[in-house]
Amino acid sequence: MMGRILQRCLPFLFAALLAACSTAPVQYQNPVIHADYSDPDAIRVGDMYYLVSSSFNSAPGLPLLQSPDLVNWTLVGHALQQQVPLDVFAKPQHGKGVWAPCLRYHDGKFWIFYPDPDFGIYVMTAKDFAGPWSAPHLLVGGKGLIDPTPLWDDDGQAYLLHAWARSRAGFANVLTLRRMAPDASRLLDDAGKIIIDGNKLPKYTTLEGPKFYKRDGYYYVFAPAGGVEFGWQSAFRSRSIDGPYEDRIVLAQGSSPVNGPHQGAWVQTPQGEDWFIHFQDKRAYGRIVHLQPMIWRDGWPLIGEDVGGAAGQPVARYRMPVSGHAKAAPPTSDEFNGSKLGLQWQWNANWQPSWYALGDGKLRLFSQSRTGNLWDVPSLLLQKLPAETFTVTTKLDAGGLSDGGVAGLVMYGSDYIWLGTRRNDGRTQLALVSCYKADANCHEQQEAGVDLPSPQVWLRMQVIAGGVTQFSYSADGVKYTPIGAQFTAKMGRWVGAQMGLFSSGVGGHADIDYFRVAP
Repeated sequence: MMGRILQRCLPFLFAALLAACSTAPVQYQNPVIHADYSDPDAIRVGDMYYLVSSSFNSAPGLPLLQSPDLVNWTLVGHALQQQVPLDVFAKPQHGKGVWAPCLRYHDGKFWIFYPDPDFGIYVMTAKDFAGPWSAPHLLVGGKGLIDPTPLWDDDGQAYLLHAWARSRAGFANVLTLRRMAPDASRLLDDAGKIIIDGNKLPKYTTLEGPKFYKRDGYYYVFAPAGGVEFGWQSAFRSRSIDGPYEDRIVLAQGSSPVNGPHQGAWVQTPQGEDWFIHFQDKRAYGRIVHLQPMIWRDGWPLIGEDVGGAAGQPVARYRMPVSGHAKAAPPTSDEFNGSKLGLQWQWNANWQPSWYALGDGKLRLFSQSRTGNLWDVPSLLLQKLPAETFTVTTKLDAGGLSDGGVAGLVMYGSDYIWLGTRRNDGRTQLALVSCYKADANCHEQQEAGVDLPSPQVWLRMQVIAGGVTQFSYSADGVKYTPIGAQFTAKMGRWVGAQMGLFSSGVGGHADIDYFRVAP
């Protein structure tokens, strides 16, 4: 009897389950970008969302990403092709250069305010987000001025809020307000006013990264504190632009596995829903990008999952802000078939066109002379690590290297390792070479090596959780042989580890057929 009832009911139960699934909201999973797009700032213009991030010493700098739904992001270019001053950034300036930028849309154009902690705050504009962008204009010079954020007020007045780097200014943990010309050509005061002082707030350290907004008659400053790895996101509000400001912690790690969730941007959809983009410091993987839902309660934002207090905690999954768009992510692989390098590539310093050539479906890297290890070599061609686990395969032809030249595939950070070729007396040798504490002038050490039957070799790098990296090689592109022990990738100065290619020596070149990245 029971069996017949179940048999009759099952089709209806299945139909009900199918209907429930079909109406369930589509969800995204954090992080939305598992790559080092540090200190993200984002805005919406029309139905499109735009994002910029720090780029430090890399060139081109100031990556430009856009998305139709805040989850699927496409890299469309870089605002800064070469860093200024040009001569300073002709060699790697690790941890310097472009710190946390601010992106805005005002008066019919896009604006980027970016700080260089050693030179001051620069402004760039563009009619089209993908560029071209104007040359950087030095709005205000000085050491230690960081994390600028402008606000054009309802009465036509313009302001700039910024933080301070203790390493340059001798103090930090405060936010300073300046009056600014509406066209951002100059500041209108001789000295600013500290409007938020973290030193006067319990447990506040490293207050920085502000973003300035206005809503319902309140001035709001969204700013992180507590440090990159273990901090939180705060909000400050005042009826007067110069304070006093109330404060509230609005996002913290809580019981989630997401450490230090902070520094980012409040974005609103055309339908009036609120979201918050921020980063999580993941050491060798860099500062990866998360998206949190956000609501307003009693005039204060609450970001992430509501766990019953003033501060939310990060969500692992949540419904899509906008559904129906194709999956997208910044590029990784490059077949080198085009006339330009893929947008994912950045050099270790300001680059020269003479360093490379593209043709016949190959990348030719012309060997650049160097002394010492790779830490201060500008001509490294690098990109961000794209996921927790992945595999890179590349085919290299070392036949064009001069005697003593080397070229290869590198996992790069303050510790690094590379697998590549050496040319000696017309013979090609494979070498696995490491350098621990590269930023402290370590000497390269060969971990393993074999003679190769020809100048052509396939190189492979497999990365698993924690940045643990295993190299292997092949003489035919089919059978791969592991070489050396595992290596744990290590971050650089304020950036995650990077992967890429290099060729060094006196004269000569190496040809790379492709650079393929797979899950």
